[in-house]
Amino acid sequence: MSLRGSGRGAERMVQDRTRPEGADQTAPVGRARRSRLGLFLPYILLALVVAGWSAGWLWMRERAAAEIDGWIAREASAGRTWTCADRSLGGYPFRLELRCSAVTLDRADGRFRLGPSTAVAQIYQPRLVVFESAGPFHVEQGALTGDASWSALQGSFHGAADGFTRASLVVDDPDVTVKGAEPGPIAVAGRHLELHARPSPGRFDSDGAVDLSLRLNQAAVPQLDALTGTRDPVDLALDASLTQATVLRTGTVARELERWRQAGGNLDLTALSLAKGAQRVQAKGTLALDAAHRPAGQIDLRAAGVDALVGSIVGQRFGSDRGALVGQLVGGLLGLAQRPNPDAPADATPLKALPPLRLVDGKVVFSGFPIPNVFVPALY
Repeated sequence: MSLRGSGRGAERMVQDRTRPEGADQTAPVGRARRSRLGLFLPYILLALVVAGWSAGWLWMRERAAAEIDGWIAREASAGRTWTCADRSLGGYPFRLELRCSAVTLDRADGRFRLGPSTAVAQIYQPRLVVFESAGPFHVEQGALTGDASWSALQGSFHGAADGFTRASLVVDDPDVTVKGAEPGPIAVAGRHLELHARPSPGRFDSDGAVDLSLRLNQAAVPQLDALTGTRDPVDLALDASLTQATVLRTGTVARELERWRQAGGNLDLTALSLAKGAQRVQAKGTLALDAAHRPAGQIDLRAAGVDALVGSIVGQRFGSDRGALVGQLVGGLLGLAQRPNPDAPADATPLKALPPLRLVDGKVVFSGFPIPNVFVPALY
């Protein structure tokens, strides 16, 4: 063996002895630690996101609760006491859900009570509130007592910075009774009811106008049955605009209606349609409140198959027998009883124009004659 070769071997042996123990494993261990950190990093980030979202949701819930408490306090200072029994605010993680076992409103002119109700707003769309109630609804106002029940009730309110963009109410199987009214109790029961409201395009800013759309299907109205002489169900459709609606608040009926009257509010009937068997009536016109707080205005009518109704109205003036005969004659002259084809459906009968119906000084004037024993009462 040469001296050169033996010297190199000895040098390597010295280097191996002087190298720190485990130096060959340093780089692999560092890479293993980094790989483990990469494995757990998504879970760490997810935990941070969940914690941040939870903290944000809790903050929004506390803010919503403070807003509700503030609104209730402001209403109470104005003489309106709202109560949400067994109030709870939940809905984590993506919504805020307000639940009340009962909602009551007490104010100077009456008491209102609504059964178990829920209102929900999504975190990402807080201005859209969807609500539902199992009912029933009960109101006591002066001598009047009203009750309403249903199989399902849902609604929505889409708010905006300057008011709202749309509000809707949908009710299945509504059943409403009002006691204490003159001349007698009022009862209305139907299969389906829808009510929608939105700011009137081009008129909301200038006139505070709100468009209203009401639909009531297959309704039973005993008082109307007695007037028309038929027990056929009623289908009602109403499209209207309520001007100066923005002045209305949650005060007493008398106060809010007077505020609306002084603001020059009107109810513009764009289209009113009522169908009851072979009897059909369409109307449009404008109504307001006069100085004595009574509805006043004029309604233009078109009708078909209402000769019996005309007879009933005329009969109050001339007596039942003579009135029925006069009613048939008037109905025949106006074409209200004509059916072009006995086998044709009721809605195929053409509508005929009627004399306008006017509400003047608390009287109902039809064809220039006040209807006897029919008066328009003051609303407040």
